Amino acid sequence: MKYPDQKLSDLKPVLIISFALLLTACGDSSDSSNIAPASIDPPLLDVDASGSSKVNDTLEDLIDTLPDEQLSDTEKDALIFMREEEKLARDVYLYLYDIWGTKIFSNIASSEQTHTDAVLRLIQKYDLDDPAEGKALGEFSDPTLQGIYDMLIAQGSASQIDALVVGATIEDLDIYDILRLMAEIDNQDINIVFENLRKGSRNHLRAFTDRLADQNIVYTPVYISQEDYDTIINSPIETGK
Repeated sequence: MKYPDQKLSDLKPVLIISFALLLTACGDSSDSSNIAPASIDPPLLDVDASGSSKVNDTLEDLIDTLPDEQLSDTEKDALIFMREEEKLARDVYLYLYDIWGTKIFSNIASSEQTHTDAVLRLIQKYDLDDPAEGKALGEFSDPTLQGIYDMLIAQGSASQIDALVVGATIEDLDIYDILRLMAEIDNQDINIVFENLRKGSRNHLRAFTDRLADQNIVYTPVYISQEDYDTIINSPIETGK
């Protein structure tokens, strides 16, 4: 599973110069659009007002209750890829928390653990090999994700603001990738899990955007469109209830 070449090539220069580009005063972010994107009911991931999430008690029951559907090669690749991409988010946030001690990173790292565990449940359901098995923090089977991880921790180590920009970029990328993958997935259980992961990423993006705004920094989306980004940040936090 690879990113479109343009998107992947855009990530490094944007992150490297992000601090300079984003040192602009936050404008008025009010917007008449206040409609949160639709969520799955019942939710698999309960998300609270802080952006933290936990696995709903019905997760395994719901996944196991839904029928086993034949997996296409694209769906298999999507599960393998998303398992490691959610691990990447967790590992970067744990690394940045160790450096800066900023609570947002430990809170969202915990949430990302629930995300990668949710994908693992699907991998187990369909008897696929887990790409994260035996991998330590910061280690990935996918060389593209390994390169992105190395780049992100280098950028996030430069300053606390750079670390927050890295957080926003990870969630921006997660939302983009989940939407891209869901366009080629028709299995009900995978779509339900991925939609809930996307909800969590929207909340995390809101949280990082708010922290940057506290520093008078405006985050500019790299992957999703500006319109989609504005819709997310101008919508209320999405809870699991």
